[in-house]
Amino acid sequence: MKKIITTLFLSIIVCIILNAQHQMDDRYSNTNQFINPVFYGDYPDPSILVDGDDYYVVHSSFEYYPGLTIWHSKDLISWNPVTSALTKYVGSVWAPDLVKYKGKYYIYFPANNTNYVIVADSIGGKWSDPIDLKIGNIDPGHVADDKGNRYLYFSSGGYVPLSEDGLSVTGDFQHVYDGWPIPRDWTIECFCMEGPKLFKRGKYYYMTVAEGGTAGPATGHMVISARSKSPLGPWENSPYNPIIRAESTSDKWWSVGHATIFENAASEWWMMFHGYEKDHYNMGRQTLLAPVEWTEDGWYKLPDNFDLTKATKRPSAKPLESNYSLNDDFEGKELKPQWKFFGKYDASRYDFVENNGIEIKAKGSSIPESSPLLCIPADHSYTAQIEIDLEGDAVAGLVLFYSHKIYSGILADSKNILANLRGWQFPTEKTVIDNHVYLRLKNINNVVDMYYSTDGVNWIKIENSFDASGYHHNVLSDFLSLRIGLVSMGEGKVRFKNFKYEPIK
Repeated sequence: MKKIITTLFLSIIVCIILNAQHQMDDRYSNTNQFINPVFYGDYPDPSILVDGDDYYVVHSSFEYYPGLTIWHSKDLISWNPVTSALTKYVGSVWAPDLVKYKGKYYIYFPANNTNYVIVADSIGGKWSDPIDLKIGNIDPGHVADDKGNRYLYFSSGGYVPLSEDGLSVTGDFQHVYDGWPIPRDWTIECFCMEGPKLFKRGKYYYMTVAEGGTAGPATGHMVISARSKSPLGPWENSPYNPIIRAESTSDKWWSVGHATIFENAASEWWMMFHGYEKDHYNMGRQTLLAPVEWTEDGWYKLPDNFDLTKATKRPSAKPLESNYSLNDDFEGKELKPQWKFFGKYDASRYDFVENNGIEIKAKGSSIPESSPLLCIPADHSYTAQIEIDLEGDAVAGLVLFYSHKIYSGILADSKNILANLRGWQFPTEKTVIDNHVYLRLKNINNVVDMYYSTDGVNWIKIENSFDASGYHHNVLSDFLSLRIGLVSMGEGKVRFKNFKYEPIK
């Protein structure tokens, strides 16, 4: 009997280990298959560049600075940050296009009611300051013809010619494409054609756009394809449109769109795009990957048996591991790439104290005025904690931040613990600390409990909790996501040490 019990116990342990390994394989893609997404959390509007057997991706960076973080991969699944190409504040940065042309790297992007370009001789920089192209519209998409003529397409279905160096516009805007007509009985947010991405294969140029509205109903956003024998049109719509679209609110991935079609180093074709995850809308638009096949008559489509929610055969490349982590002891001399200030970037505001954290000057009288330092959570449930030293009349905090409109979290002044619930801030534990404290958030599927500790070992839960499930674009607009934030506001400065992030399974 004892042998049977022992055998049963060992079997259970093995099953637990195998299940845990299976989950890890799903998450970090260490098998011959992968499960979407390939970027967990808010990584919208991906633009991918194939550079030999190297792959680089950049996303919309909105009001998060340093912006336009470039990611690198060898296998399209595991990604590591290379650099953030934009430090000069130019406003909210929307859908970019990452391009290599004649040995130089370019990023075209819209912000502040115009379009900019930055350029570098190598992908790691140094990247130039933004150059204003002095042209409106959004979502620039670069294409060059066989003679070296360069053009930028925009979301409205038109283009402008570019100079040979790609740094200026040389002619008037020309409208040449009206998009694919969406059936009137479909449930969408708006027609809203956007995100043109162009490439050439054989005798055709192909343009991929999104239609149906970026957010709104789950079934709105979709991927549309057209082709032409000239980069300037006329454009013929694909008989396989929409290439992908959420069919109903029961789908796992909503509002799927903004795709780039590309051929990898192994001559396989893929589509990279984004989507919102059902029941986790506040995580923002996550980056997804799907295989593409070509028909005999020269159109691309998804394989008939493809299921976005199921395990998919990996691209043909040796699997790599990502070394990316949110955990940070702040012992370096530079801000690690997961951290972004909300709003204008000021490098003189922070400094690293050798082996003892990052000091951030206090600023503003509210959480959004403080330009919190933010990072992107990658899980539905997690804990995040930070150690804090305060100087002067500073107030420090650990918050979940959507935008200037809404945020919640736990804060501290020199003596008191404060709660902030959607902007309503008040002392919740009085005279319990002395300029030093540990703060913790515990988020379980959007219900958040808050804790403090004086020694980092014994934690006290405050009475206040909050529900963050409604902190997202369909309620608040702005196309942002819920992020973990470090707050330094008031007068004085705050030293942050030992940021720890731990997923809860």
